Amino acid sequence: MLYSALHRVVPPVARALWRPEVSGLEHVPASGGVILASNHLSFVDSVVIPCVVPRRVVFLAKSDYFEGTGLKGAVSRAWFEALGMLPVDRDDSRAAIDSLDTALAVLRRGEAFGIYPEGTRSRDGRLYRGRTGVAHLALTAGVPVVPVGLRGTEQIQPVGSRVPRLARISVRFGPPMDFRGADEGVPVGRARRQVTDAVMAEVARLSGQPEAGVYNDRAPDA
Repeated sequence: MLYSALHRVVPPVARALWRPEVSGLEHVPASGGVILASNHLSFVDSVVIPCVVPRRVVFLAKSDYFEGTGLKGAVSRAWFEALGMLPVDRDDSRAAIDSLDTALAVLRRGEAFGIYPEGTRSRDGRLYRGRTGVAHLALTAGVPVVPVGLRGTEQIQPVGSRVPRLARISVRFGPPMDFRGADEGVPVGRARRQVTDAVMAEVARLSGQPEAGVYNDRAPDA
């Protein structure tokens, strides 16, 4: 109920403020499990994508956002739940496994799941090497991957900023990528690497970012 109520209000207001340039939205399936794999420039990315996609998109968020106390904690918890986000404890040693299990459950329910293969935000504008969780999800769930290229979102909420700003942004969706059978006769590790690299090549094309060629180390506040 809360998600439906806020989704009728937040996206129109956000689109009016940011006036995003959106292209390729027709590539996002109207129903069924699908992975939206995007570059990651700002905390606000997980708000921008759900605001332009007509169906619910589930993202994972730090469990800290759901654990506050008092009125502030209740408001924070309601806000993130209403945006379709699910908590994950990234400081737990099992966090990576648990987050993949959560994502698979979302996909098997026929929902859309949003993921940032880089793992954390880019602080220098480059696109970092993708981690293979996106490939694991695509190959295990047998769902398509829609690559997403965001531009300008780092101007809405730069790293270290707590107050969103007005900025022109663009969101570009690429054609769905079907990897069913991509792991047949191929070692699991190699198949996941090949799928991930293919996804990241499309994300690079859509975002226009130069590729760093290395992994992005997680920053303490990422």
